[in-house]
Amino acid sequence: MYRPELENLSSGSEAVSVGLEDEHLLREAEKVAVALGRMFPGLCEVVLHDLRDPEHAIRVIENNLSGRAPGDPATELGLARIADPRYPDVLQNYPNRFPDGRPAKSTSIGIRNSAGEYIAALCLNLDVSVLSPVALALANLVATGTEHGAEPLETLRDRRARELRGTVEELAARRGATPRSLSRDAKRELVRQLHGEGWFDSRDAARTIADLLGVSRATVYNYTK
Repeated sequence: MYRPELENLSSGSEAVSVGLEDEHLLREAEKVAVALGRMFPGLCEVVLHDLRDPEHAIRVIENNLSGRAPGDPATELGLARIADPRYPDVLQNYPNRFPDGRPAKSTSIGIRNSAGEYIAALCLNLDVSVLSPVALALANLVATGTEHGAEPLETLRDRRARELRGTVEELAARRGATPRSLSRDAKRELVRQLHGEGWFDSRDAARTIADLLGVSRATVYNYTK
């Protein structure tokens, strides 16, 4: 026998269940918002919007940089999510601006319940005006003069090491190979030639030769015997 009061009771229970789930998700998101904001003090504003109440959407605002407050309405992006369930879940690194004109980089993350409905949005607004001078200073610090072209005027390595490298590569090329592709006997012969020409008198010669030939330094010394 059909009993409409039982159907109404069932619908009411489902609504209560959904409401409890939504509230649980928002409470969990609050923890994330607070933690993120406190991790980047003075730099990144974190706002949790309750999209179930667009007129009073801001539920948490941590590290406040925009001058808004809990209970303020949703932004245009929040309203767009409410209006269209197909709206992207994440909008990342889009340009934005604080009310006083400071540039910002923002990311907005939509939060859905098990029914697939947007119930909240977690928004991060990074104050890039703080970072821009740092980025400029770093760019100036690593910049080099363009009038010299791409080729360096000098190499900040021991000149003797550069000459040794060139010699090893030349000797290998005469044998029709690269230093690493030489046979063991050819490597031994090459090392003995270098030793006889006095290359081992230079600092770190054995290490340089070992790296070029792809062998250990101990092997290089054994080749000299």
